[in-house]
Amino acid sequence: MPRRKPRIPDSPLDQRDGIDPVHLRLPVDGSWATVRDHLVDRLPVDAGVVDALLAAGEVAGVDGPLSGDSPYAPGAHVWFHRPLAPEPRVPFPLRVLYRDTHLLVVDKPHFLATTPRGSHITETALARLRRELDLPRLSPAHRLDRLTAGLVLFTLRPADRGAYQGLFADKRVHKEYEAIAPYDPALELPRTVRSRIVKDRGIIAAYEAPGEPNSESRIELLDHRTHGPGTEAAPLARYRLLPRTGRTHQLRVHMNALGVPILGDPVYPRLTDPAPDDYSRPLQLLARTLEFTDPLTGRAHRFESERTLQAWTDHEGWASGGATR
Repeated sequence: MPRRKPRIPDSPLDQRDGIDPVHLRLPVDGSWATVRDHLVDRLPVDAGVVDALLAAGEVAGVDGPLSGDSPYAPGAHVWFHRPLAPEPRVPFPLRVLYRDTHLLVVDKPHFLATTPRGSHITETALARLRRELDLPRLSPAHRLDRLTAGLVLFTLRPADRGAYQGLFADKRVHKEYEAIAPYDPALELPRTVRSRIVKDRGIIAAYEAPGEPNSESRIELLDHRTHGPGTEAAPLARYRLLPRTGRTHQLRVHMNALGVPILGDPVYPRLTDPAPDDYSRPLQLLARTLEFTDPLTGRAHRFESERTLQAWTDHEGWASGGATR
């Protein structure tokens, strides 16, 4: 039988701004004299930052706060709150669509990350919901890209999370996306796109490479029309996208490969570098539908986003950067 992963003790530190404290397990073969010495060697911060955390009681073991001279104990558990840089407030609301004893389903705006990562920590859907709804045990069952709007499913109890994560891992969730992109009358649709997508660590853009396909998306045309004044205006289309797999940036990569990159994409077909607080011309991609059978209650769920894609309903406003989301 496989060995069970040891259980991590409950943290002695509370969440802060909806963010869990960082947990570390001290190496069993460590030779540091104190916990302070190990943290100075391990963390990418100045020693003064570590000393300030210890002095303020912000570093704790299972029995409570640690001091600057607390001896190093191989294999011990340590928690601390990392100092957080100020983040621009994402000025768009999260909409709660559904809540029961197990699930919370929200309609996420563009530009708001689902979970803390990189420079987006407190300004994330998870941290906001924990703070605003007083749900410190809330966890995501899956993830939606920061630039993509639409449906995200969270679990209210840690014991339930695995069951709902399993739905996504086992492809038992029907997902539909909507996108606005150029219209190409020569592009035959519907079609299923299969390719091998590679995402290198530290590189923003994913890319297609030769080899066995690891991604699959069905692309359907919903409507097309010309936006803007004059007959010279480029025609746009509204697409339904149905991913069968979940590779990083999969739908964006596949649409770009078809020659119809999604409007507002800062990565495909070329990389741009918008400012962190530039909320103009959002990516016109929306997670429209989630449909599944609840693994705990057996109830059939179908959730629909209430959002619209502005480049379709108000192309002039979207193109001018005067978006409302």
